[in-house]
Amino acid sequence: MTRARSSAEGRRSASASPAPPAIDGDQYLPRQGAGKGKRIMGGKVPTESLVTPVDMVDTPAEPSGRGSEVTLPLEVNTLVDCQYRDGKCYPARIIERRRLGDTNNYEYYVHYRKFNRRMDEWVPLANLQLDTAIPPEPPELGDKTRQQKRKVDDEHSEEEGEGHEDFDPAQLREHEEFTKVKNIADIELGKYEMETWYFSPFPPEYRECKKMYFSEHDLCFFKHREHMLAHVKKCTMLHPPGTEIYRNGKISMFEVDGRKAKGYCQNLCYLAKLFLDHKTLYWDVDLFLFYIMCECDERGAHITGYFSKEKSSEEGFNLACILTLPPYQRRGYGKFLISFSYELSKIEGKVGTPERPLSDLGLVSYRGYWTRVLLTLLREREGSVSIKELSDLTAFKTDDIISTLQHLSLIQYQKGQHVICAAPHVIDAHLRKAGGAGLEVDPTKIIFTPYNAERDYNGARV
Repeated sequence: MTRARSSAEGRRSASASPAPPAIDGDQYLPRQGAGKGKRIMGGKVPTESLVTPVDMVDTPAEPSGRGSEVTLPLEVNTLVDCQYRDGKCYPARIIERRRLGDTNNYEYYVHYRKFNRRMDEWVPLANLQLDTAIPPEPPELGDKTRQQKRKVDDEHSEEEGEGHEDFDPAQLREHEEFTKVKNIADIELGKYEMETWYFSPFPPEYRECKKMYFSEHDLCFFKHREHMLAHVKKCTMLHPPGTEIYRNGKISMFEVDGRKAKGYCQNLCYLAKLFLDHKTLYWDVDLFLFYIMCECDERGAHITGYFSKEKSSEEGFNLACILTLPPYQRRGYGKFLISFSYELSKIEGKVGTPERPLSDLGLVSYRGYWTRVLLTLLREREGSVSIKELSDLTAFKTDDIISTLQHLSLIQYQKGQHVICAAPHVIDAHLRKAGGAGLEVDPTKIIFTPYNAERDYNGARV
């Protein structure tokens, strides 16, 4: 579903997009941010562009086939079947509407029910099947109406609240209300144009800007391309403002301290929020380290994704936020970033775990990684092995090991302890289902010094 194209290609008309994608473990999803799963340090699956409004005037419609009169313009929260870009109709909810210029024409912002919010888009009236429209119930007092409203709220949260398990219902409704409409439609970063997935809280002066232009190496953003190009000519940076801690072929990893490069890290958060839904953006990046993955060539280091983690996590989290940018998805880079976070934990001499709660696709990605690593060890190891030994070998938290093996039905609880029961052919079958390892990390090429709070404090004083 994700479409990335070069700037030159972006000026040509694109073909219609396919149907909404199925969940895929390597389509790197948005991991939960720091701060009890509700913070990202500092999203629309690519669509063709805003649908061109049809030249028509909203007029009263015929009665719907479900026994309700439909009056135009349609009200917010109306349920109606809507034609998607694949030509098929799906049940949708109208989230917002807006008038087109000085006319009586409207276009509608719809959420396709039971699909991820990155599918949301503006559509013309012609895309809506008015005979299926169910207008929202008028607000009335009374127990029955309150119960119906509660039911609608529950359905709304269930279908759109994925990855927000740490929010209570009131917080979830507030989050959805604040982020319900994507504010930036497209961005240009380096040689790629990307259509965004979600809302990102850019400063007020960018509120009416539909396309943003990012300077590739320092991530400064602009309303106009000519302003971005003028900035790039003066920018001397060719890589993220941090220390290169890994280089293998064309792949590099840079460690960037949020305290030392605050502007860069905040810009990164603005960018990341366009593709991460289950985040609340905070500005205190000082407490975090950012690990930026880049592809390198003669023009410099080009960001492909990143993960962040707290400098000192009391809960033992080795990863807070994680993202692979859309043009670089399905290359195994998400698996690389997960693996790299655990290699750093091994160097630190700690066990690690991603911050909870995991999003649905984040859980798929992590469970696939845990499965491949654990079962590969079990297949190659002779004799018995304990959960503690597996934890020491992998730097996985014991709870993650147990939950993964339980999910695979390879562990039993007998006589007060967990016993692994895994026949070789069963292990092989699970490994085939788990898929490939993606781009692998070479631990021998990591040059990394674990964070030391005292050293950092003394350096700040100087």
